[in-house]
Amino acid sequence: SLGELKIVVYRLTEIIVLLTIGLLITFYILKPVYEYYGISFIGNVWVNWFGVAYIFFVLYTLIFGFIFKGNHVYKQRLTSILFWLIFIGSNYVVFIPFITGENPF
Repeated sequence: SLGELKIVVYRLTEIIVLLTIGLLITFYILKPVYEYYGISFIGNVWVNWFGVAYIFFVLYTLIFGFIFKGNHVYKQRLTSILFWLIFIGSNYVVFIPFITGENPF
């Protein structure tokens, strides 16, 4: 139906926008910060990109989940164990190089 199509288009747009923002943050903010601290920004950069994009996705979900408290999509995300486990993994991917001094990916 038309309503379902609108939801699919909205979610697809949401994903593309969040991945694009994650990519921009990865290359224009994270890369210079890594280089400033002497951490090489080589290898599987897409892992860092996904980590940054997912952290941004969680922040987006928290903000919109707070604004639209009755929305079941945001409620399901925020109560999902997998959602939070991937968030923990994403933080590890992005921030562990500051502790170890090198990018393991």
